[in-house]
Parts: sequence; C-alpha cells; structure tokens
Amino acid sequence: MKGTWHYGAMSLTCNYRENIMKIPQHIAIILDGNGRWAKSKGMPRTFGHTKGADNVEVICKAADELGVKYLTFYAFSTENWKRPQEEVNKLMSILRKFMKTAAKRADDNNMRVRIIGDITALDEDLQVAIKELEKSSESNTGLNMQIAINYGSRDEIVRAVNSILEDAKSGRIEGKITEDVIGEYLDTAGIPDPDLMIRTSGEQRLSNYLLWQLAYSEFYFCDTPWPAFTPDDLKAAIEEYSSRDRRYGKIKEET
Repeated sequence: MKGTWHYGAMSLTCNYRENIMKIPQHIAIILDGNGRWAKSKGMPRTFGHTKGADNVEVICKAADELGVKYLTFYAFSTENWKRPQEEVNKLMSILRKFMKTAAKRADDNNMRVRIIGDITALDEDLQVAIKELEKSSESNTGLNMQIAINYGSRDEIVRAVNSILEDAKSGRIEGKITEDVIGEYLDTAGIPDPDLMIRTSGEQRLSNYLLWQLAYSEFYFCDTPWPAFTPDDLKAAIEEYSSRDRRYGKIKEET
C-alpha cells in the first residue's frame, strides 16, 4: 500500500507511539561522523559517506512510523566545498545516485522531498534533477523530507535579506519587516520550525545549521556516528525530548 514502509526484521509498533507523551512534529539532524566511522573500520572517508547516505532511508522509515511529520538532514554545507576534491566529488556522486531513484521512492512511500540551500552552485544536471524531484513529489501527503545541500544558515539569511530589499524597493513589500515576513524568504518557508535537533558523533555545536529556525528547539547530542545511528537511537532521542519541560520562556504553573 502506498505510504507503507517495510523494515524486514525490524518493526516499530503503534504501541510505542501511543506510549510516548510527545512526538516532535519536526526533527532536524546533523549527519556527523561519517569519515571517523569509516576510519575506525580501516576504510576511506568516502566509504563512510556512502553508508551514511544509505542510513537516511532507514531513519526516514523509522521517523515516519513513529509519527514524525518533517525530517530535515544536513547533507552538504557551504563549507564542505573546502574538503579534499576527491571527497567532494564522492559526495556529488552520492547525490546523483540518490536523484536517479528518489522520485520513485518518494512516490512509493507518499513522501514529499524538498531541497534547502543554494543549489545554483551545483552542476546543471543536479539542479534540474532537484527541481524535477520537488515538483513530482509536491502532492505527496506523508513524511516531509528536507535535505540541506550547499546550505549554510548565514548564507540563507543573507540571501533572504537581499531578496527582501529587492522586493521592498520594487514595492512588492509594504510596511514593516516582521519575523513572519523574514520567514517567508527563508529556504524553509512553509515548513514548521524543528522541535528537536539531533547531532550525531559527539560534537556539540550547530555548525551554521538552521540558526533562525532552531531558536526554540530542543538539542540532543549523541556519541554514535551517523552511519551507526539506528531507529533505537532515534527512539532514545525522542524519549529524551518527551521528558523535557518545554516552556518557551514562560514560568511553569504550579500544580
């Protein structure tokens, strides 16, 4: 049936979902540790990126069954261009491979896919593939998956400000610039802000990721490298999220 994920031997049941107090609507993940994981196994860093890419689908399946509605992956940052050319080429190769089957997999699983970031820096064939994927999956009503490619939050905000200035000058914007107006010019326009941000592999920083959108998100850091991150690790992050008291600056009422 369309929209049903298949896990093989692993299954996440609805009972687990019912027993969780709060399921985050939107989870953002920094996919860290691919290279270190590969090195620990005596393999090149590129092997880690390949395995990390394979793990995206596994976690998408788990998140969807648990009731998560939006999942955003930090796949390639604006700073990643500074990595060795061989590694950059491998990452672009992985992206091309993903694009070849992404539309069919998105349709099979009723999943909408969007790319955030400045795709104009990518090769023309990738830009075309991205636009076609977004168009073909836009009517799907299941899990919303966002992939950040050539993404940096400061770059996103700069691009948004420049677009606002252009539209204000031409008269397309009238009145004060509000948070809502700025939000409409960000790459994530129309997507709710993340409730939970997960970073794998032990690092505890944002690395220029969704700085505007993560203003009120809960952060969860784990030592597990991304290729080894499992559905059980995802459940652990959600359990931790569920146990926290989210007050958004308000004083908790006495009970």
